[in-house]
Amino acid sequence: METGKIARLVSDKSFGFIKQEGKDKDVFFHQTALQGVDFTALKEGDEVSFEMEESDKGPKAVNVSLVNKE
Repeated sequence: METGKIARLVSDKSFGFIKQEGKDKDVFFHQTALQGVDFTALKEGDEVSFEMEESDKGPKAVNVSLVNKE
């Protein structure tokens, strides 16, 4: 499982990008990849966990969920 923070959200298209610490490229995700959270509840800077999957346009995040902050 990878972790990162929401870098950008494109609300009108229902996708966004996750920034991983120490990595130059942000990882794409679509709202359909979210687990247990609604796209509209996400904010830039939220910490998430996810899995990487290859797509025809490069790597993307799947099984994206918020990291519990206690």
